[in-house]
Amino acid sequence: MSTNPSSDTPSNPGAPAKTFPGKNSFNRMEWAGAFGDLGTLIPFVIAYITLLKMDPLGILFSFGLCMIAAGFYYRTPIPIQPMKAIGTSAITHAASITPAMVIGAGLATSVIWLLLGLTNTVTWVTRLATKPIVRGIVLGLGLSFILHGVKMMDSDWPLAALALLVTFLLLSNPKIPAMAVLLLLGIAAHAINSHEFWQELAQIHIGFRMPSFSLTQLTWKDFLSGTLLLAIPQLPLTLGNAVIAMTDENNQLFPDRPVTARKLAVSHGLINALSAPLGGIPLCHGAGGMAGHVRFGARTGGALIILGGILLLVAFFFSDSVEIILKVFPEAVLGVILFFAGAELARGIKDLSAEKGEIYVMVVVAGFALWNMGAAFLVGIILDFTLRRGWIKV
Repeated sequence: MSTNPSSDTPSNPGAPAKTFPGKNSFNRMEWAGAFGDLGTLIPFVIAYITLLKMDPLGILFSFGLCMIAAGFYYRTPIPIQPMKAIGTSAITHAASITPAMVIGAGLATSVIWLLLGLTNTVTWVTRLATKPIVRGIVLGLGLSFILHGVKMMDSDWPLAALALLVTFLLLSNPKIPAMAVLLLLGIAAHAINSHEFWQELAQIHIGFRMPSFSLTQLTWKDFLSGTLLLAIPQLPLTLGNAVIAMTDENNQLFPDRPVTARKLAVSHGLINALSAPLGGIPLCHGAGGMAGHVRFGARTGGALIILGGILLLVAFFFSDSVEIILKVFPEAVLGVILFFAGAELARGIKDLSAEKGEIYVMVVVAGFALWNMGAAFLVGIILDFTLRRGWIKV
C-alpha cells in the first residue's frame, strides 16, 4: 500500500508536475487563472453581505490581504476561500447568527489551527490518511464541486451550455484565456437579460473607507456561540479539504515548492487571526480553489496577488457598491467555473494503483465525502485498516 502524502515530509506522489518558474508571474494566464475560484467566493460573499448584513469592506479587505500574503509566501496558487461549513450554517440560519458570532468563529478557528500546527498534532492525525483515503477525499470534493456547479447552471441552461462550449474550446488555448472570455460572456449576458443593468451601473460610486477593528463588538457569548455552532463543526471539512487534500494537490502539481500539513495548519491559524479582527469571515485553503486557479491558467502565486490586489481596490474604494458589482457575474457562469474546478480536482486520483482494495477504499471515502468529510475520513481509516489486516475482503 502507498505511503501517506500528507505527512510532515513532503513527497511527490508521482503525477506529472506543472511547469513552475520558481518565482511569481503576472502574465495573461496568471490573470485568467486569478478568477478561477470565483464560483465559491462570490456566492458566499454576497450571502454574508445581504443576509447577515456584514460590512463588505472587512470581508474583501481581509480576503485581499490574505491572498497577497499567500501568493508571496507560497508562490503557488494556494487559494484563500470562505470556510464552507461555517458559511453554509451561518447563511441558512441567518435569523439567529450575528456578524459578531461569525467573527468569534474566525477567532476560535485561528486558535484551534495554530495549536494543531504548532504542537504538530495535525501531522500525527494526517498520518492516518493513506493514499486511497486521500484520493477518496479529493474525488469526493471534485464531485461535490461538479454537482454544485450543475445546480448553479440550472438557473440559466442556455447560457450555461454556451459557457461550457466556449470553455471546452478554449481551455487549452495558450493565446486566448478561457476565463477572460467566460467572464466577458457572463457580463454581456447579464447586460442583455437585466433591464436595469445600466441603472445598476450608474449606482456604483467611489467612496474611500478604511477597515475598522471589529473585536470591540465581540462578547464572550458571541465567541462561545461562534465556537460551538460554527467553528467546531467546520473542523473535519478543513482537515480533509484544506489540509490533507490541499497538501496532496500542491505537492503533486508543484513538487519543487512543497507544503506540509503542519505548515498549512499554522497558515490557517494566521489568516484567520488576521481576518477576524478586520471584520472578515473565516478563511481556508480549499483544494478546489487551487484546482480552479490551475485549470484556468495559473501556475504561480501571481494569480493570488492579482486577485488580492483587485479585492483590496474594491474594498477601499467601492465597498458600498459591492453587491451591484458582483451581480454582473450570472450564477450559471459561476456554476461553469465551479464545474471545471471540480473536474480538475477529481483528475488528481489518476496516480492511484489498480489494486482492488485501494480503489474500493477510494470510492467508499468519496461517497461519504459527498455527505460529511469527518465521516469520510473515519470510515476510510477503519476500512483501509481492516483491508490491510485481511479481516475483510472485497
